[in-house]
Amino acid sequence: MPFCTINNVDINYEIMGEGKPIVMIHGFTPDSRLMQVCMEPIFAMRNGYKRIYFDLPGMGKTKGDTNINTTDDMLNIVLKFIDTIIPGQSFLLAGESYGGYLARGIIANRPEKVKGVAFICPLIIPDFEKRSLPSHTIIVEDKTFLNQLNELEEADFRSNNVVLDKKTWVRYKDEIVSGCSIADQDFLSKIRNNYGFSFEIDKIKFNEPSLFLLGLQDSVVGFKDAFAILEKFPRATFAILDKAGHNLQIEQEDLFNSLITEWLDRVVEVEEGLTIN
Repeated sequence: MPFCTINNVDINYEIMGEGKPIVMIHGFTPDSRLMQVCMEPIFAMRNGYKRIYFDLPGMGKTKGDTNINTTDDMLNIVLKFIDTIIPGQSFLLAGESYGGYLARGIIANRPEKVKGVAFICPLIIPDFEKRSLPSHTIIVEDKTFLNQLNELEEADFRSNNVVLDKKTWVRYKDEIVSGCSIADQDFLSKIRNNYGFSFEIDKIKFNEPSLFLLGLQDSVVGFKDAFAILEKFPRATFAILDKAGHNLQIEQEDLFNSLITEWLDRVVEVEEGLTIN
C-alpha cells in the first residue's frame, strides 16, 4: 500500500477500482481492514467506484504525530488527505463508529462535495457518559465453539459482540482485533482526551442519500442518540437491526450488504436525475 504525506504524516492508503470516489473511514483503534473486508464484497458485484481505504493517524500503518492532539486535528488531516487524493472531486462517504463522527465533520466542511453518506454504528455523542446505551446482551451463543477459545479470547469476544459463533469470531479477529493490536495507544490517549469536535457539526441539512445502520444491541455507541440528528438527514434510511452490536457489519452481514447496496442505488438515482426533489 502506498503512503500520502500530509503535514509530515505518512497516511497509509489503498485505492481499489475506478469511477465515483467513495472514502472509507474506519473506527477508533482498528484500521482500514475493518472497512475493506466488509465493503469489497459489495463492489465485487458493481463497477464504477473508486474505493479509498486508509489508516487514520496512530492506527494501522499510519503513525501518530505530535501535532495531532484532538479530533479537530484528526479531521484536518482527513480533509487534506481527501483534497490531495481526489482534488476538486465530489465523493461518497462511508464511516464506521468514530469514522462516522469524522464523516459528519467532513460534511460540515465540504457540504457541496459529499454526494451521499453511509453511517455504520456511528458515534453520535463523544462523551461516553452522556450516551444512551443498552446493557450488553448476548443474542447467539455457540457454547461448543466458545470452549475452543482460551479465557482471554472468550472474555474479549463476549465484551465486544452479541453473536458468539465461529464465523463472527474469525472475522472479529481478522478485521478488528488485528488492527487494535497494532494501534499506538499512547498517541490515541491524547485524542480520547479531546474526543469531540470544538465546533457544531450538524448545522446544515444534508439532502443527499444517506444511510444509518444501527445495532439494537450496540452497547458502545447505542442507537437512540442518532434520532437526535435524523432531521438533519432528510434522505436517510434509518435501520436499527436486531442481533447486532457494535460490529453490525459482521453480525448482520446479509442485511448490511443489502442496505449498502440500496443506498448506492439511491445515489445513482440522484446522479441520473431520476429523483424528484
